[in-house]
Amino acid sequence: MFRALFRVVLILVVLAAAVAFFMGYRLGDDGVNRPSEHPVGTTGTSPTIDTTRAREAGAKVGEKVATGANQAERALETGALTAKIKAKMALDDTVKALDINVDTNGTVVTLTGTVRSAAERARAVQLARETAGVTSVTDHITVR
Repeated sequence: MFRALFRVVLILVVLAAAVAFFMGYRLGDDGVNRPSEHPVGTTGTSPTIDTTRAREAGAKVGEKVATGANQAERALETGALTAKIKAKMALDDTVKALDINVDTNGTVVTLTGTVRSAAERARAVQLARETAGVTSVTDHITVR
């Protein structure tokens, strides 16, 4: 008997909470769009908006975005070039890629690290030179 009464009370509480939620939601928004107390001018016809300054600020922002996009593109190209060279070295059985550091600056690649033989060094340099997009390779690899 007590369980049945408890269930009924619990169901009524949940039902009352749901009704209160939906009534508050419905009554809180009457669907009427009211004008803002502080309208924002977007057409440039308002005398309080300096359109020249706004255009200048927009041009500065656009210039900074373009500069940032160019820098990001160069960084991605540099990273892709480095990744191509490291992948070639990793796939080559004669080169121990973990011992060679590849630094890329634009299209110029610098190889540093230590290798076991002159043949391994020559192969690493050759792989870097054969990579598309590389214009020159600086070899700072030392042979043990």
